[in-house]
Amino acid sequence: MPRRVLERRRDEVRALARPLRAPADLDPLLERIGDAAYVLIGEASHGTADFYRWRAELTRRLVAERGFSFVAVEGEWPDFRRLHRAVTADRPAATPAEVLAGHRRWPTWMWANTEVLAFADWLREHNSRLPAHRRVGFHGLDVYSLWDSLRAVVDYVRRNEPDHLERTLAATRCFEPYAEDPRRYAWATLAPSSCEDAVVRMLTDLRSGGGDGTGTRREERFDAEQNAAVAAGAEAYYRAMVHGGPESWNIRDTHMTDTLDRLMAHHGDGAKAVVWEHNTHIGDARYTDMAEEGMVNVGQLVRERHAAAGVVLVGFGSYSGTVLAADRWGAPVRRLPVPAAREGSVEHLLHEAHPEQALYVFPAEAEQDEWLRAELGHRAIGVVYRPERERWGNYVPTVLGGRYDAFLALSATTALTALQPEPAGAADRAGV
Repeated sequence: MPRRVLERRRDEVRALARPLRAPADLDPLLERIGDAAYVLIGEASHGTADFYRWRAELTRRLVAERGFSFVAVEGEWPDFRRLHRAVTADRPAATPAEVLAGHRRWPTWMWANTEVLAFADWLREHNSRLPAHRRVGFHGLDVYSLWDSLRAVVDYVRRNEPDHLERTLAATRCFEPYAEDPRRYAWATLAPSSCEDAVVRMLTDLRSGGGDGTGTRREERFDAEQNAAVAAGAEAYYRAMVHGGPESWNIRDTHMTDTLDRLMAHHGDGAKAVVWEHNTHIGDARYTDMAEEGMVNVGQLVRERHAAAGVVLVGFGSYSGTVLAADRWGAPVRRLPVPAAREGSVEHLLHEAHPEQALYVFPAEAEQDEWLRAELGHRAIGVVYRPERERWGNYVPTVLGGRYDAFLALSATTALTALQPEPAGAADRAGV
């Protein structure tokens, strides 16, 4: 790149950069959010404490100052239903620490870490000062909890709608031969049979049941319907996964967006949502190479469905540091180095122009400088990470000013602190 172009880009970056040292420095972003009903906040890895900490700081302000109704995350519905109860109930069965200590789904560090615990404890204290109908929820959006969700539906139907029990049990019996191994089920669907019809019937039965009810009854029914929707989504996801291509990704992100829509309807008129997910899910896919591969994501879908209600997408990046990740799927977590960002990448440009961490709130697309409209590599680290291979991968071609509405650029970041050692045995998740 010619030197004059590079210097112009650096000058433009410096002009847009705002200090990011304390929660009050988020004021320009709060102003940009305004009355928006959806704020989706990313992370460039699933193992960096600084991303989680700043995301929690922004969320605290949205909850306390802007009246946001719930937080929804890239986690499983049953796992976060327990955490939701811990932060909203008058007499919860468990504390957030106890719930997170019981989190056993690999990768446990993704949610069972000190940053999430600190936020959950704060949210519980915040909710304790509010009437029950105004308490802020904490929900999971993801699709992987097939067997946990099936068990939850059976339990609900047995207690509340025994007329539907036989068809519900038929769905669970269909999956019994696969010993709770999603990969075994996925490969089995290559034959002309699956459990699709059984789980769809189960979901239809629940949705045709006795109305929403009120109070506890309404919450229990919503929980059961969502678990049935997870089972149906998971079945479709695993059936698509074995064929490769973009379909399984699209099923997953569409499921998460549909769950978000159900949560907004459940929370009622005027509801506002904060979403926590990886940048790969919340940054609009149309401004990356994902679009060329036929992939959509949550950020794109929420923008398409709810632009009139206000949608703000917030991304993260860091120049270097450390991260919690595994070097292969299902392996124990390790603290790994994150090397200095690749030259020519988003992270390298921002660091070279403004070495201190900074907040960028992007102007409207028609008013953006060239660097925000250029396609640059943008680092993405998952739960599996090999630093020595990073320069040949981990960078997503990105038009930054379209993918996000704002960006937090951090300098030297540090790894999360996990609450528990990684359990022995293979992972039961099929993707992150």
